[in-house]
Amino acid sequence: MEFIITARSKSSDSKEYGELQENGLTAKINKKRNIGNPEFPIQALITICNEESNPWQGVIHVELPFQKVNPRFFLPAFMYGLNRGEAPQNVPNEFPRLRPGNPGRPSSSWWMVRSDRLSHPAAFVYDSGKVYGLCASPYFITKDGVKQQWYPGETGEFYQYGGYTCSLDRGTLGYTLGYENAPLHFIKSRLVKERAPLEDNCFEIQAGETIQFAVDLYEYEAESELGINTALEHLYYRYHQQPREGSDIKTAASDLSSAIFTYAWLSEERHYSAFVFEDKQTGGWRYNKIISISWTNGLTIATPVLMAALRLGDEAMREQAISCITNIIENSLNPKTGLPYSAYHNGEWSNKGWWFDGMRTPGHSAYLSGQAMFYILKAYEYEKRIKGISHDDWLIFAKDVLDKLEQTKNSDHEYPTILSEQTGAGLEYDAFSGAWCLAAMAYYSWLTEDESYIESLKDSEQHYYETYVKRMECYGAPLDAEKAVDSEGILAYIRAVRYLHALTKDDLYLDHMRDAICYEFTFKFCYNSPVKIPPLSTLGWSSSGGSVTSVANPHIHPMSSSIVDELYYYTEKRDDPYVYLRLMDTVRWGCQTYNRYDGEFDFGKKGWMSERFCHSEGLVTEKYSDGSPASTWFCLMPWASGSIIEGLVGDYWETQ
Repeated sequence: MEFIITARSKSSDSKEYGELQENGLTAKINKKRNIGNPEFPIQALITICNEESNPWQGVIHVELPFQKVNPRFFLPAFMYGLNRGEAPQNVPNEFPRLRPGNPGRPSSSWWMVRSDRLSHPAAFVYDSGKVYGLCASPYFITKDGVKQQWYPGETGEFYQYGGYTCSLDRGTLGYTLGYENAPLHFIKSRLVKERAPLEDNCFEIQAGETIQFAVDLYEYEAESELGINTALEHLYYRYHQQPREGSDIKTAASDLSSAIFTYAWLSEERHYSAFVFEDKQTGGWRYNKIISISWTNGLTIATPVLMAALRLGDEAMREQAISCITNIIENSLNPKTGLPYSAYHNGEWSNKGWWFDGMRTPGHSAYLSGQAMFYILKAYEYEKRIKGISHDDWLIFAKDVLDKLEQTKNSDHEYPTILSEQTGAGLEYDAFSGAWCLAAMAYYSWLTEDESYIESLKDSEQHYYETYVKRMECYGAPLDAEKAVDSEGILAYIRAVRYLHALTKDDLYLDHMRDAICYEFTFKFCYNSPVKIPPLSTLGWSSSGGSVTSVANPHIHPMSSSIVDELYYYTEKRDDPYVYLRLMDTVRWGCQTYNRYDGEFDFGKKGWMSERFCHSEGLVTEKYSDGSPASTWFCLMPWASGSIIEGLVGDYWETQ
C-alpha cells in the first residue's frame, strides 16, 4: 500500500495538484504495525517538511491507490457506491455522482470534500471481495503553537479541517491537509456552488517547519459491501464522543409534545402545521401549513403526540391527536383506488403535496401511504395497550389499504413507489419507499396474529435486503431527493424486520436488522464536529448521535431518533455493546437538540425545534436578522419533534 502525495499551493494559478518538490515540500513515510488492533495492523506516520525560506499555504493530498476492478466507494454520509452515477442525472435535485471520464454536472470521476461532511473520518472502497480504506483525524488543533491531529480527549485550539477524497479513474482514496469541496460544493439539492479558490481552506506550514500526522490503513476480505461496517465499528470506538448533557427523557418528551399541542394545532383543519414561525411584528405566530397524511406532517406528528399524551396522562393532548388521526381516516380516501390521498389544501384532498413538482410520475405515494398505515396501527396499539380502548375502525381502515398495496407488487416482490390515482396500479418501481408498506403489513400481522401474508412478506424482505441493504445503497424513499442514497428509507425496513422477527422468531431477521442498523449508523455522527457558526456553536450543541438525511440534503435531522424502540428491541434479543452505545447516543442527542427554555436556539419557545442542523458551515442557508449566518432554521417543525418524541415514549420509556 504505497501513497501518492501531491500538493496545490494557494499562490499557484493552477487548479492541478503537483509534486511536493514543486511546492518546496518533502515527505517521509514510516509504516508500523498497530499491535493493539491486529485486525487493522498498519498505521502510516507521514512527515511533511517545508524546506523553503517562506511559509507555504495550500492543500496537501495523500492518496491510497488500490487494485481497481469494479469499485464501490463509501465515504460515510457523502458517497455510497457511485452515488447512483449509473442513473440519469438531468434532474432538478443534484448531488455528487461518480462517473468515469469527464461527465457533466453533477457527476465527476473524482470528489474532494471537507471532513465534517462525513459522519466518520474515513474513506473506503469495496472491490472484488476486498475492503480498502484509510482513516485520519478530521481536523487539526494547536498546542503551544504546534499543530497536531485531534483525537477525543485532546485539548487545544481548533486550527484547520482536513478533507477526504475518492477517484474513480485513478482508483484512489485520499486524505488532505486543508481541504477543498471540489469540483462542486453541494449545500443542498438545489443549491450547488462551483469550486472555490484556496483561501481559508488552506493548511499553512512555516518556513523550516515539520508536520507529522498519522493515517490508519485498512485492507481485508469481505463478502459484500456490508464489510465496511467492521471498520466503522472500529472507528466508532476510536473517535466516539457523547452528546452534551440534555434534559431527562420525561422532561424532553413533555417539552416537545406540549409545544406541538400549544403552538402547532390548526383547529379548523383538524391538523398540525408543518412550520410555525414567530411573527415579530404581531407577537403571534405564522404558519406554513403544507398538510399531508405523513412524512413531515400528519400521522408522523399525531401518533407520537398521542403516545406522549398517553404516557403523560394529558387528556386534552390525547383528544387533539385523535382528532387529527380520525380526520385523515374519515376524509382522505380516494374512492377510485381505496388508497389515501396524501395532501390537503384549501378544502381539497389530492396527491399534489409540496413535493409534487419534483416527482417524475404523479400519483399515490407508497412511502406516504405505507407510512401512514404504520402510524395508524401504532396509534391503535398504544390506545389499546395504555388506555384500554380498541379503535376497530382504525384497524379496518389500515387493513383495507394494506390489502390493496399488497396486490401491487411486481415479480421481484417489490412494492411500487408510485401508484395510479385512477386504478391503484403500480406505475413506478426501483425505489426503497415501498419498505413502508412492508413494515406496515408486518406490523399488522404481528398485532392481529394474522399470518395470511407472511410468505409474501418474506419474499419482499429478501428482495429489499439483497437489492438495497446488502449493497449499502438504499435510495428512493423521500420524494424530494431524486432517488438519492438516503437514511430515511432504512428506518422502514428496520421496523419491518423487527416485526418479521417477532412473528417468526427466525434469527435471519435479527441478522438483517443489524445490517440495516449499521447502514443507518453510517449516516450517524460518532464525534462532535466543531461547529463554528451560532447558535449551534455557542450552545456546545452535539452532532454525535444525529444522522445526516441523505447525500442530496446533507444536514443532520432527527428522523432516525424515531427507531429507538427498534434499537432497543434488537439489544434485548442480542448482547451487542456497539448497537447499545449508539442507541444511547441517539437518545441523548434528542434530549439536547431542542429549546429547553425560551430562545435557547435563538428562536422560539420552550419545546420548539426545527429539522435542519448544520453541523458543517458549508451547509448554512439561514440568516439572523442582521444578515449573519445561522446554523439552524428558526421555526418549529412538529414532525421533527415527533421523531424525538416517538423514540422517547415507546417501549424504551418503560426502562427508565
